[in-house]
Amino acid sequence: MPRVRSIFLSDIHLGTRGCQADSLLDFLRHFDSEYLYLVGDIIDFWAMSRSIHWSRHQNTFVQKVLRRARKGVNVIFIPGNHDEALREYCESAFGDIVLRCEDVHVTADGRRFALLHGDEFDQVTRYHKWVAVLGDVAYNLLVRINTWLSLVRRTLRMPGYWSLAGYAKRRVKKAVSFIFDFEDCVVRGMRERQVDGVICGHIHAAAIKEIGGITYVNCGDWVDSCTAIVEHFDGRLELIDWRQHAPLYADSPDDVDAAPAPVAQAMA
Repeated sequence: MPRVRSIFLSDIHLGTRGCQADSLLDFLRHFDSEYLYLVGDIIDFWAMSRSIHWSRHQNTFVQKVLRRARKGVNVIFIPGNHDEALREYCESAFGDIVLRCEDVHVTADGRRFALLHGDEFDQVTRYHKWVAVLGDVAYNLLVRINTWLSLVRRTLRMPGYWSLAGYAKRRVKKAVSFIFDFEDCVVRGMRERQVDGVICGHIHAAAIKEIGGITYVNCGDWVDSCTAIVEHFDGRLELIDWRQHAPLYADSPDDVDAAPAPVAQAMA
């Protein structure tokens, strides 16, 4: 198992049908780390208020994170807007997992990165939540349609993965404009904090880029793109697109644990 210094994950959206927990588990089977940062929207309370879909793989992911924390991995959970109910517990610890509204990560080469989900820089989410909720419903609908399309593609033996939601985002000009506006807004906010960069999530658009002297890093998501950021022991940050990387690794045995009743049931 390749060992890295840090793993950064965001926008997993546990509790929804779109959550690609099986791919995420596969990724974690191949990567171990000293630090594990969960950078918001890990649990989708917005979607779960309408309906709950909690799969065996999602439950196993929770168990895997808890187990890593017990074994000494530094696990930091930074809530996002979809799991904002947890923000009132910031600076608390649940077992071996620490909740923080924001954090600063110092890389092995000494660079300081602000860690935050990023929704505070999204004007729609911040000031027009009803629009954000409506957009979330529409996005989840596209994801569900995409599930049926994927089944048809597999039946027809069409290679590769194609995302309807991702295609829609690329084709809608305003969505592309929103991504660039979001990135610029985040970078402007970071200049006041005297940091070298920022690691965030929220917009489901993975990236590592330099913008005006600030390193902008977005973890992407595990609904559409299946991406993560890893820090190597020399401080280098790498964007892992698991759909592209997975074929490079040999198959490993399934380590789905015998877990207690799903978390969704425990919450009921």
